Amino acid sequence: MNKTTKIFIATLLTLIVASGAVLYTFYKMLESPVTTKESFRLYITPGYTQDKVMESILLNDPDASVKGLRLWLNHRHYADKVLTGCYTVNAGASAREVADMLSGGIQTPVRLRISSVRTVDRMASAISSQLMMDSAQVSSLLSDRQFLDSIGYAPETVFCMIIPNTYEVWWNITPEALVKRLLQEKERFWNDDRRQKAARLGMDSNQVMTLASIVEEETAMADELPVVAGLYINRLKRGMPLQADPTVIFALGGERPKRVLNAHLEIDSPYNTYKIQGLPPAPIRFVNISSIDAVLNPASHNYLYMCAKEDFSGYHNFASTLSQHNANAARYRQALDKAGIR
Repeated sequence: MNKTTKIFIATLLTLIVASGAVLYTFYKMLESPVTTKESFRLYITPGYTQDKVMESILLNDPDASVKGLRLWLNHRHYADKVLTGCYTVNAGASAREVADMLSGGIQTPVRLRISSVRTVDRMASAISSQLMMDSAQVSSLLSDRQFLDSIGYAPETVFCMIIPNTYEVWWNITPEALVKRLLQEKERFWNDDRRQKAARLGMDSNQVMTLASIVEEETAMADELPVVAGLYINRLKRGMPLQADPTVIFALGGERPKRVLNAHLEIDSPYNTYKIQGLPPAPIRFVNISSIDAVLNPASHNYLYMCAKEDFSGYHNFASTLSQHNANAARYRQALDKAGIR
């Protein structure tokens, strides 16, 4: 082997080794973890670009390695179609795994916590604050007669649509899809056991929720819910008007009065249970599961009347006779006068 051949072979081997080193380095970059710190979530909204996604990753972890991720995303033309949603970048996940997730739209579901509130606008605000949707859009949908009619509801019965609870949903779910999902959850909630209990009371699910909404407005004390439910069921069985102040307040609309006066009781409304017989046509608020179950499992007693306790504790004095109730009411009125509450 002459000298020239030896030089050629040596040079070739050097190039092969160098190329191998470059390829190995390139491979390590493509397969390297994006982050080795704690996992974090990315919330990608409409208008995000690939660069904005990279910025968001670095905002969560300034030491994140995004070179390999950028190459993978470029290869998949991710910049042409950045997908919205909530994504979890797990600690130790490789650039390829993160690219697979982002380009494939493999989201992490979020926990939507729905609480009992008094109005559609408050419900819309609570939902939109947790998801990728606008509160005005949600509020409009929950008031849209055409949409509600298509799913068997009306603006008056919208409080029957949603069971406050915690649900796993996609962060970028549309308002329409969310409503339909919540209707499915309502159907699951109203299982055979609950429907049978409602039937024994002579009610359907919407009527139970209507009574439960009144019960929930009457007391904030969980241990009182079955007692209050039993009281109103006693009145219904006896054919007595419910005479529930919360229904009058609902009928009045607008700002809630500090004190329900006799003049308020004269309002002409299907929700004024001082004037109508039986239940109002629909709930007066979104209602908690605990209140619904209190109606389905009411306390057994002879109470027909209730009045807030004069100590303003939030609890109530209950009575079986009108004379007992009048005495309780007199003590409460005296307490209100003493406190200067008009």
